[in-house]
Amino acid sequence: MELDGKYYPIRIRRSVKARAISLSADVIKGEVRISLPRHASVREALHFAQSKSLWLVERFDEMPAPVPIVNGVKIPFYGEEYYIFWSEDHARKPEIFETEIRVGGPQNRISDRIIAWMKSQAKEEYLIDLAEYCSRAQCDIPKLSIGDARRRWGSCSGKKAIRLNWRLIMAPPMVRRSVVAHEVAHLKYMNHSKDFYAHLDVLFEGDRKAADRWLKTQGNNLHLVGADRR
Repeated sequence: MELDGKYYPIRIRRSVKARAISLSADVIKGEVRISLPRHASVREALHFAQSKSLWLVERFDEMPAPVPIVNGVKIPFYGEEYYIFWSEDHARKPEIFETEIRVGGPQNRISDRIIAWMKSQAKEEYLIDLAEYCSRAQCDIPKLSIGDARRRWGSCSGKKAIRLNWRLIMAPPMVRRSVVAHEVAHLKYMNHSKDFYAHLDVLFEGDRKAADRWLKTQGNNLHLVGADRR
């Protein structure tokens, strides 16, 4: 749809739980999202979106700029800020030196190498965290997979498999560990009951509410790193 001279894709999702049409502006991906009840038509959804044009324009005008992973840019890693420093003399595999992430190889592939490296670092750290929290919970270490979900930092399936967002490696360690502990607690309680949170508070050594606040206020910034927005 056209909004103030710019075009945005529309993503429509039907939901059996939805009782009315709901609308949101995904400022990271730059798209309009519509949740549609089963009885509503796509035509109704588009008409509703058009009626909210001014509201959508305001939301997209507020969206922060993406952070390209290129030479000289500063990105977060383990909760700290590092400058990307590319040079032909550096190794292709990124490495940290003081306040820099140094990387070599073709300059037009910096982003691919940095992201692949961060995903590898993330998996290593998550496996360490999982082993520690599973030991505290006295349970087996589950299968781990790494993803990049837009609206979830972690998930635990009924088959006792955990999936974690690789971007958590950019967050402060206590924030990352709170998410890992949260998913490990789900291995025992597949809900958010009082028993679940009591179990989580036994497992996690930090302030989970402070970690939740950090993700709520700062989490979107992690999604901006390397974002490919039109």
